[in-house]
Parts: sequence; C-alpha cells; structure tokens
Amino acid sequence: MISKKDEKKLINAVMILDIIGRPAEHLVATLQQMMNDIDAEKGVSVIDKKINEPLLMKDQTDFYTTFAEVEVEVEDMLYLAILMFKYMPAHIEIISPEVLPMTNTGWNDILNELTRRLHAYDEVARILGVEKDILEKKLRAAWGQNNEEAEKPKEKETKKKSTKKK
Repeated sequence: MISKKDEKKLINAVMILDIIGRPAEHLVATLQQMMNDIDAEKGVSVIDKKINEPLLMKDQTDFYTTFAEVEVEVEDMLYLAILMFKYMPAHIEIISPEVLPMTNTGWNDILNELTRRLHAYDEVARILGVEKDILEKKLRAAWGQNNEEAEKPKEKETKKKSTKKK
C-alpha cells in the first residue's frame, strides 16, 4: 500500500492549441496528430480532447483557423513546462491541485529546461540574422550595387530638396 507521503499528486491542466492554415481538413488532422504526440510524451496522459470545426478566417478566401481543447494529467510541473515549450499552446490553465508545492530541485529542472530552450531559440535567431545579411549582400551584388551606391541617390535627392527651399 502506498502511503500518503509517497503518493504523488498528478497535475491536471487544460491547454488550448490553435492553428491557422489550409485546407481545413489538414488543420483537423494536424491537431489530432499533435494530441497523439502529447499523449505519447513522457509523464503525460491526455484525459479529454475536443477539436472545433475549422472556420474561414475573416477577409480570407482560403485560410482557416481552428483550435483544440486538450485536458492533460502530468506527473510533474517539469512535464507541463515541456509541453508548453514544445507545443506552444495559446492558453494553459492548471485545474488541480490548487496548491503546487515544489522543491528547489523541481524549480531547477524547470528553469534549466527554460534556459536550454531559450538558448536554442537564440541560436536560431542568430543564424537567421547572419543568413539574412548574406542574402542581402548577394542580392545587392546581383543588382550591381553595394551599400555606398544605394545611399548616393538618397544624398543627391536631399541636396536637391534643400536647394529648392532656398
């Protein structure tokens, strides 16, 4: 028999996953796959799920939007934090328990996961910035211009405008 001290309370939460795209059928299939993936995550069980019908977006001819409500039980706050970063829900709400006592080890796990993911996102952003600069240089070279040549016409226009005012 498991004593109350050894018994670990599961954390019950609801997540809202939203998605935009086309065709409408693809949105439903993608949300269904996401929910299957969530259910397969370590320490996570999907308790209930509901996918809403895709709706045509306002002022769009072929873009749809929909969302799913997913109720999960997780063994630890770390697993809920991982779900948050991996699946990027639009909303998350912890249903129970009302009070979540955590040790410093639990907080360390969550904060280290947060730090690891932020570093990964930062690395992607830096790489994209460098690639953008390279593409801009190649584009300027293809146009036969460099930064100085692109700025010269602007300087001439400014001089013409200032002489006209006098």
